Amino acid sequence: MRAAVVVGALGVVFGDIGTSPIYTIQTVFNPEDPHPVPISVNNVYGVVSLIFWSVMLIVTVTYVLLVMRADNDGEGGVMALITLLRRLGGARGSRVTAVLAGLGIFGAALFFGDSMITPAISVLSAVEGLKVVEPGLEEWIVPITAVIIVCLFSVQRRGTAAVGRLFGPVMILWFVSIGACGIAGIARHPEILKALSPTYALSFMFGHFGIAFFALAAVVLAVTGAEALYADMGHFGRRAITRGWLLLVLPACVLSYFGQGALLLGDESAVGSPFFLLAPGWARWPMVLLATAATVIASQAVITGAYSVASQAAQLGYLPRLRVAHTSESTIGQIYVPWINWVLMVSVLTLVFAFRSSAALAYAFGMAVTATITITTLLFFYIARIKWGTPRWVIAIGAGCLLVVDLLFLAANLTKLVHGAWLPLLIGLTAFTVMTTWQRGRAIVTRAREQAEGPLPAFVEQLRDHQPPLLRVPGTAVFLNRGKQTAPLAMRANVEHNRVLHQHVVILSIDTLPVPRVPDAERTDVDALGYAEDGLIHVTAHFGYMQTPNIPDALRLLDSAVTEGPITIDDASYFLSKIELKKGPAPTMALWRKRLFIATSYITADAAEYFGLPGERTVIMGSRIDV
Repeated sequence: MRAAVVVGALGVVFGDIGTSPIYTIQTVFNPEDPHPVPISVNNVYGVVSLIFWSVMLIVTVTYVLLVMRADNDGEGGVMALITLLRRLGGARGSRVTAVLAGLGIFGAALFFGDSMITPAISVLSAVEGLKVVEPGLEEWIVPITAVIIVCLFSVQRRGTAAVGRLFGPVMILWFVSIGACGIAGIARHPEILKALSPTYALSFMFGHFGIAFFALAAVVLAVTGAEALYADMGHFGRRAITRGWLLLVLPACVLSYFGQGALLLGDESAVGSPFFLLAPGWARWPMVLLATAATVIASQAVITGAYSVASQAAQLGYLPRLRVAHTSESTIGQIYVPWINWVLMVSVLTLVFAFRSSAALAYAFGMAVTATITITTLLFFYIARIKWGTPRWVIAIGAGCLLVVDLLFLAANLTKLVHGAWLPLLIGLTAFTVMTTWQRGRAIVTRAREQAEGPLPAFVEQLRDHQPPLLRVPGTAVFLNRGKQTAPLAMRANVEHNRVLHQHVVILSIDTLPVPRVPDAERTDVDALGYAEDGLIHVTAHFGYMQTPNIPDALRLLDSAVTEGPITIDDASYFLSKIELKKGPAPTMALWRKRLFIATSYITADAAEYFGLPGERTVIMGSRIDV
């Protein structure tokens, strides 16, 4: 079983970082780069050594050895760090915690940029192998890439469960193949192994800083996908990911980089496509096909990651409620978010037709990666200090060394700002603005709604004193509400306009906890509120941020002895309050943010469908709130 988990991790987690050898060295020595690195023996040694030690420090040390230890009940990723920070903030009330949580949200926003750029650059780089084996096919690279991307996004609704078991073997074949090609290249020029010494990386950095600094913007491509190791930890576990990385992925990628470096030592003209030229002539067509399959898998992984980030952000209140479809009965993390899917597809196609080559996209790619890595490192060391009590001197040395490396990469990518690095920053800032605006607007609407609802005790007293006496009809009514302090708007409207109320009333609140999942045994809490004689109770349904709330299923878990009455769920009526948002005169937000908040609300998923309510027994009653 453990071997199967490792194979599964190889097929999902390592697709992005495992395809980086296709374009990293090619991009470093690209003569069309605005800051090109001249090809020379010393520069080849320096670049290969720099790539090796960057991978070791950022991926192996930062992520595998350190960051992956900061899990939230087994889950990883930026959203997990944010929930840990929110817990610390609740306990300490620290402004620093709030600022770092904001940085974490920006890191999550940058991931959306990464999820747009990764499919474009990965598939483009693989299809570009066609011009190596058949130069006449160069003009077909962009159209073929577009067709592959459309097909990739079109089948997302079917989920990865059916083909997931094929991903692992394909990626194993991929890593074995690139490792074998790397060994063949090293065998022709074994002196390239001298680049294992960090002295070559250091001498390249400090002896040719003007060249090496700009080269970092391309070297960082070797660590793209490192965040996937952490983000997918909840699906496979830290041990399986660590084993897959150390035993296969790391050796294969290192062999490929060193093999390409050895090839350039013997033939500088191979700089146009050292990855594919490293393969023997008879193997280039199969390598192009295998690379295409590997990059599709890499794209699949990051697309699925975007679904997860969007879903978790919605659960934590940073995005509207989105329609989420679970595509696997055995793996809860395999989900499909239609709105995100089609936005990503249009964005990826736009990038392919706008940039038209992997080299041009590489300038944009590194920016998102370096910013995310820097934010993750910063958040991790803060958590290590506050949560685990790690000594300050250890934090100072560890964080200081790793952040210097991260900030060097970030600074180098800033030099590519006008050449494409602006793109992920623009995407990230846009997503960050939407997420923070939604969180702010949601808080404003919640306060206004609570005022309109009024206190529940006073409303119950009105029910008792209602003249003429209120008609109580047989059956159960479930009113969704945000808490038990206020009267649901739908219940108030039903009483005021229809002058009836069901014999049994359940006021139900959804509590999304900062943990991935809540077991069924802890799903519901019941509070009679002192109104048992009025046939009214309050139920709180607890869900984790990785779970999709299903209200009928949660209510079926109730014990009739606890509810103090016959609650009939199978024929219950469900009442929802639909809020119509309008721009109000109050200075709650800037006018443009009000417009953005209202516009964002239109993508909110249907509440009845989202909460699993039966459409034929759901009543929606509207109210208007000024923002």
